[in-house]
Amino acid sequence: MNRLDKKLEFLLKLGSLDRRYIFLAIGIAVLVPLLKPVGLPIEPTPTTKAVYDAIDQLPPKSKILLSIEFGPSTKPELYPMAAALLRHFFRNDYLVYITCLWPDGEFMALEVLEEIAINEFNKTYGEDFVFLGFRPGNEAVVKGMVSNIRYMYTVDYKNTLIDNIPMMEDIRNLSDFSFLMSLSAGYPGSTEWLQYGSDPTGVPMSTGTTSIQVNELIPYVNSGQLKGIIAGMPGAAEYEKLIGTKGMGFSGMDAQSIAHVVIVLFIILGNITFFIERKKKNKKGVYNA
Repeated sequence: MNRLDKKLEFLLKLGSLDRRYIFLAIGIAVLVPLLKPVGLPIEPTPTTKAVYDAIDQLPPKSKILLSIEFGPSTKPELYPMAAALLRHFFRNDYLVYITCLWPDGEFMALEVLEEIAINEFNKTYGEDFVFLGFRPGNEAVVKGMVSNIRYMYTVDYKNTLIDNIPMMEDIRNLSDFSFLMSLSAGYPGSTEWLQYGSDPTGVPMSTGTTSIQVNELIPYVNSGQLKGIIAGMPGAAEYEKLIGTKGMGFSGMDAQSIAHVVIVLFIILGNITFFIERKKKNKKGVYNA
């Protein structure tokens, strides 16, 4: 057997790998970057940069309303955005108010607040940030906040009276906020905040969404109603780069990119072995292509 034949046989053996080894290789390709990000190059898109610029130009002590409308199923895309945004808010010394139109959003909000506000920045509840919690009613909640926030929220998520929270002293309705940020995985979410909150009050607004929702919201970005959009996990990684932090967005994109490379390599290998086998069978006269 000559050297070429040996190489062809080696390729044939690789192409006939047990599928369990293929799954193992893909699993390793995903796991390693998650544990230790490689840091593949990421270039922020104009829409992500627009969100960053709109927020970064606000003066210290600006009042930011962050609304969280996502749950565990979309956590990989939207949780990294929430973490990156909170880092940006607290570094710039903004006052952060958090609310939810989804019941699952309450759990996501508590988790990211503990990670970023408490453990990373050592912020004080009621002075630096406040969590109003979830209220049912969908867009009716937004309309209520436009009218009088105390109609919708008499207490926060701890059942502390709103009037007893220092940060709430000057907050009467949505117009008292400097900026509105919605992290949305569907209805109710960014569209409802825009139509019933931002547009009627003139409070500037940006959004972060799952990748599948981007096409629905891009027209609002083009019209100027939304100050940019953070689109899915790639957008989260772009925002992390803008604030100079490598978080879950970076590691998630590394894992996704490397896994895609591994899958493509296996596809190429499978096609090579297919053509080698077909050529061998043709030589033996088994069948003609």
